[in-house]
Amino acid sequence: MLILSMTIIVMDNTILNVAIPSLISDLHASNSQVQWIIDSYTLVFAGLLLTTGSLSDRFGRKGALQAGIVLFMAGSVFSALATSASQLIVTRAFMGIGGALIMPSTLSILTDVFRDPKERGRAIAIWAGFSGIGVALGPITGGLLLQHFSWSSVFWVNVPIGVLALIAGGMLLTTSRDPNQGKLDPLGSLLSMVGLGALLYGIIEVPVRGWSDSQVIAGFVVGILAIASFIAWELRIDHPMLDMHFFRNPRFAAANTAVTLTFFAMFGSLFLMTQYWQFVHGYSPLEAGVRLVPYALAMMIVAPLSARIVERMGSKRVIVIGLFLVTISLLLLSLLHRDTPYLIAIIPYCLLSAGVGMTMPPATESVMGSLPREKAGVGSAVNDTTRQMGGALGVAFIGSVVSSVYGHRVDSIAKTFGLSGQTLSEARSSLGGGLKAAGDLGDQALSFSIAVKDAFVAGLSSGLRLASIVVVLAAVVVWRYLPARGDDHVDESIDMATLELSSLVAGE
Repeated sequence: MLILSMTIIVMDNTILNVAIPSLISDLHASNSQVQWIIDSYTLVFAGLLLTTGSLSDRFGRKGALQAGIVLFMAGSVFSALATSASQLIVTRAFMGIGGALIMPSTLSILTDVFRDPKERGRAIAIWAGFSGIGVALGPITGGLLLQHFSWSSVFWVNVPIGVLALIAGGMLLTTSRDPNQGKLDPLGSLLSMVGLGALLYGIIEVPVRGWSDSQVIAGFVVGILAIASFIAWELRIDHPMLDMHFFRNPRFAAANTAVTLTFFAMFGSLFLMTQYWQFVHGYSPLEAGVRLVPYALAMMIVAPLSARIVERMGSKRVIVIGLFLVTISLLLLSLLHRDTPYLIAIIPYCLLSAGVGMTMPPATESVMGSLPREKAGVGSAVNDTTRQMGGALGVAFIGSVVSSVYGHRVDSIAKTFGLSGQTLSEARSSLGGGLKAAGDLGDQALSFSIAVKDAFVAGLSSGLRLASIVVVLAAVVVWRYLPARGDDHVDESIDMATLELSSLVAGE
């Protein structure tokens, strides 16, 4: 049931990409509206995570999960019935509320059910493995549905899955909550929502508007000020929504760093490779989705195995090995060319998936295991928030590098092909725009298509090399600060929480 709930969230993040052409055609959506149809969900989802995680600890994780599923299904129905792009932006944001209740609840329930550190590590490994399946299922499911039905089918499919998850949860799950409940923290909730939402807005807008745009700068300024105020407030009050002393625990802090920067690399590379498969190789969305199956299988196989390796080597070594695999794979992917065969290109991509599959389970278990069980909801929310922020930063930073290199290359060949004005602006906006502009060049169309593809691949190489440097930094942080083995620390933390929760929180 937990896997069903988690899979529907992960799958929804990728399934909608396949429906973009249909949305543009049927709803007459502009490029900006298409972006916000996707990003309105992410903005609300990430902005609410800390609040919903805290609420699930207080009022019960099973209830939060079930409420999230109901809201997510309702949002899916509203989205399927939308008649305009503006309506769909709003209904997708509503789905984000449900997703924010579901995601931290699944991990916190899992942590509460599997209390033995070894069993918890194995369960989290399986949980992480199925997230890889969700990534691949999205484009495949979306492509199959759109071959026979309208774009609304990518939302209707969520309903039967949600109903099945609700029935299974009602039968199998028990209620758990934090027995040491303090006062509600409405100001902390507000500051976290404003801070995370504003930061994410700025990050989302960077690839479109650029780093110097006033709205981007305003988003970052408001976000930083709100987050700083949130930290100051949480340190001041007696019953904080998120105890900031948790970050003094090196296991908690280092593991969250690993999660953030791993998702930085994974989402950034996925963003680039999706365009590489579709625009450079010319695959349809469904064909590109099918070719992601080996990527998903690699994660599904390696993630459960990582738990057994951790039992022998400890979390620290396994996470560093996983980050090393991610680094190597990114460097290999940076060597791709315009005509690199799929069977060659997929090898380092599967290596990337294997590295993520080896890194994420022990990193996630380290985050959850470093906190008392009573705080599993907010701990899961922190883990999910770092994943979302890391992924968004990866797309923004790496996407900016690609755009810069690509735009510079297009400018350098513009005179050769006689490009200027609106045609040049369209060509340098994106690879898709470049290929569209090529259609207006007559006999030079093929040559220009090859040139813009080479320009994109050059940007891809630079972006992936940047991502590899970031992952190396994550490995250094983990090696320096993460304890070699966390099992003893986990048991001690749980025992201390049982005997004297307040003392542990004050001393972490």
